[in-house]
Amino acid sequence: MSTLTSQLPSTSEAIPEALPPANERPSRLRRWLPALAVVAFLAEMAVAMITAAVEQTPTIDEPVYVGAALVYVEQHSLRYNPEHPPLGKLIIATGLAFADARLDPAFVGDQTQLGRHVLYESGNDPGRLMLAARLPVIVLTLLFGLVVFSFARDLVGPVGGLVALALYAFSPDVIAHGSLATLDVPVAGFLLTSVWLLWRARRRPALYLPLAGLAFGAALATKMSALAAFPVLLLLVVLSVRRRRDLLRLGAAVVLIAIAVVWASYLVVDPLLRWETPPGLPQRALVDWLPVPEPYRDGMRVQFGFEDQVWGGFLFGRHYLGSLWYYLPAALLVKTPLGMLALWLAGAVVMFSRLRPAAPYVLVPAAVLLAAAMTGDRDLGVRYAVFVPMFLTVAAGSVVTVRQRWMRVTAAFLVIFAAVSSLRTFPYYLPYSNEAFGGPTKTHLRLHDSNVDWGQDLGRLADVLRQRYPGERIWLVYKGSGVPSHYGIDATDPRKVPPDQVRGLLVVSDSAIAKADNHLTALIKSSTPIDEVGHSITIYRRP
Repeated sequence: MSTLTSQLPSTSEAIPEALPPANERPSRLRRWLPALAVVAFLAEMAVAMITAAVEQTPTIDEPVYVGAALVYVEQHSLRYNPEHPPLGKLIIATGLAFADARLDPAFVGDQTQLGRHVLYESGNDPGRLMLAARLPVIVLTLLFGLVVFSFARDLVGPVGGLVALALYAFSPDVIAHGSLATLDVPVAGFLLTSVWLLWRARRRPALYLPLAGLAFGAALATKMSALAAFPVLLLLVVLSVRRRRDLLRLGAAVVLIAIAVVWASYLVVDPLLRWETPPGLPQRALVDWLPVPEPYRDGMRVQFGFEDQVWGGFLFGRHYLGSLWYYLPAALLVKTPLGMLALWLAGAVVMFSRLRPAAPYVLVPAAVLLAAAMTGDRDLGVRYAVFVPMFLTVAAGSVVTVRQRWMRVTAAFLVIFAAVSSLRTFPYYLPYSNEAFGGPTKTHLRLHDSNVDWGQDLGRLADVLRQRYPGERIWLVYKGSGVPSHYGIDATDPRKVPPDQVRGLLVVSDSAIAKADNHLTALIKSSTPIDEVGHSITIYRRP
């Protein structure tokens, strides 16, 4: 051995000092590959979300949140949008701080009028303002991607983490709603984060349980629907604390920290908590006992009032009043890539059979939250269940624990299939549906509202009309919060005149088609479809 060594050149002559020895390079490369893959997946997701954010005009809910966020920051008032706690809108406000947004302090009106006033009547640039409002949610969505990866990696290793992250990064629903200044992705991501931290608390409860309380408090302070997860999280606290004498102390800490976050979100807006209860709110005895600020309790009463109303739904071509208990599972079946659905199912089976200790942390929260969402009376979109792709992508990562070659090949194929299906819909993620249901061009035949047409394509419509149909008479039925005239669309509502006066282009939002009354239905049937915009607006020619 000494003879062989003496015959080799010295290290400084044989290998440049900046490079590791050849036998160490593969191991270092293997260590860096997961990190590079994570960066690549999140970069792809960022491009998709930013593109969607730039190209889409305001959706129905966004102006309300933007207006309320500005009032929070400039007037320190909680009077707008009380049905949702402040944290999500404060996150949106961090982007508005860079947009030089203006708000008339003398404005008087409801929250819908406030949003229109801020975007279109105060001298602000709606496109620039909406992008600024959406960017913080985009950043938060990308951070939740790291949570998905870390959770799955903790369960099954880095390969499983990458499978989960790939499905998350290509999820059309997560991309669609993660690129909007809304609250659905933030609340779902905070819930996922709290559950992941509870899983980690099994080994270090004193560190991770308080952090789980912070994350759950952030969910509660973003949207009240997070309350449905409270019993599940208490169960997971019990499972995570091995020393029973510490259970009461640490469990109480989680609850108290979560409540403190809720209080802090209100006090940041108005340290004096000046608030007047709106008249006519429905009363619920349980609400009065909650240790949260009065505006939070009144916000819950507003939500109960919404649930007491009769809402219209649309599923598989049928318009109905009320709600269907199976609406959300059916809508998820339509709007989830087929490869992703298969991996969700396989991951759940594998988790029950091979990773049973993890099942209560991944599958039970998803099932309970979905069951709670299914009891709602508003069949308006899978955004109410956007937590499903977050939790089930973590479950899907467990398929890597099956060592058979066929499973690995199949899993790789399904990930690629899901990714290709998602990429094909770029940048039209809101109206996505999978290949079994005809793709995004057919979504409006089966679903409506935020599943396909949430007012996001008004700007694209203006471009199409200007480029393809200059000078033509336009009759418009638009469902959204945008102001058509701001985008150069000079149009008349055809429902306000006799049918024989409607001549030229009849432009109708697909959600309006789904719920058309007899007058509009007659106009559509006597017209010829000639074009579509963003898979959410149909253009007809009426002779």
